[in-house]
Amino acid sequence: MFLSLNDALVVRRDSERKDLFVQHVLRFWETEFPQLKPVKGSTGQRMYRHKDVENVLRIKKLLYEEGFTIAGARQHLRAENKGDKKQAPLPFPERSSPDLKQLRQGLREILAMLSAGQKRA
Repeated sequence: MFLSLNDALVVRRDSERKDLFVQHVLRFWETEFPQLKPVKGSTGQRMYRHKDVENVLRIKKLLYEEGFTIAGARQHLRAENKGDKKQAPLPFPERSSPDLKQLRQGLREILAMLSAGQKRA
């Protein structure tokens, strides 16, 4: 059985395509690389999403073209993913000090009203 590279990907036989992977290799990679998590249907059949296929192709390139070991490829992918997760800081508007003091005072007044309401209940 092979992996077919379509948008709604499922494992199936297709021996004429050059961009396919043997099933046992995929199963092994699923155990070695936490990034590979294909969705399983109700019958247990694995369905590879576009993201999964991109991960498989990236792993294949690291192992076969760039000469990484499995441990090295796993570490490289982790480092890549950590870089992707860095989020740009939110652009907060500049506020003057009097505006912030007024905002804090308003919040304190709201908190006092809420506290007084809880004491009555």
